[in-house]
Amino acid sequence: MNDYTNNYASSYDRGGYAGNSGLPSPSAVFASVMARVYGWMTVALMLTAGVAVYTANSMSLLQLIYGSQAGIWVLMIAELGIVVTLSAAINRLSPTTAAIMFLVYSALNGLTMATIFYAYEQSTIYQAFFASALTFGGMSLYGYTTKKDLSGLGGILIMSLIGIVIASLVNLFFHSEGLSMILTYVGVFLFVGLTAYDTQKIKLMTQASAATGDSAMVGRVAILGALSLYLDFINLFLYILRLFGRRSE
Repeated sequence: MNDYTNNYASSYDRGGYAGNSGLPSPSAVFASVMARVYGWMTVALMLTAGVAVYTANSMSLLQLIYGSQAGIWVLMIAELGIVVTLSAAINRLSPTTAAIMFLVYSALNGLTMATIFYAYEQSTIYQAFFASALTFGGMSLYGYTTKKDLSGLGGILIMSLIGIVIASLVNLFFHSEGLSMILTYVGVFLFVGLTAYDTQKIKLMTQASAATGDSAMVGRVAILGALSLYLDFINLFLYILRLFGRRSE
């Protein structure tokens, strides 16, 4: 894939255009797509934060969502359905449809995250967000710039993710504080690793899509990449928030 991208790029001049065709070079497209990845991710995070704050201050919305088990389950199923659909059918969706689904998911996630304003002090939330932003930024930069192949970590990270999900479900019945703390530390390290791994994977996907010249594929890659990094950041933030652990009274 890298050889193909490099060979394709070599046909373009340094000015960013293919001869006299007026088409942007793969390197220019690549830079544009990566900017869109981080741009969509930032928009999604802002939407999630805005919806979370609004919901936390709306008793009617809180009652509608958390007044019964049905509301919570509907919200969780809707979020899961969107993520699965985006991941599985991304090649069949138009970039516009994929973007709308991503933003809808971000808004729904904001509804579920409204509860953190009742579980934790606001100062703790801000500190956790700041720590998460710094950690995420550093690891994403590492994944983007490193020459080391991180693909070998993929299997380990995915298996670890499955393990932590299963252990968390089991702990719902045992309510072990010790296990909960262990899972919190493991979760932080897991999503630190996933941030670097996913960034490098998105970089390679973006290079490949830029080389094809398919604008629809480029748009889909941007949304899928933004979704991956968005999920990494949200989960990293939630685990760091648990680690800080100063709950409001």
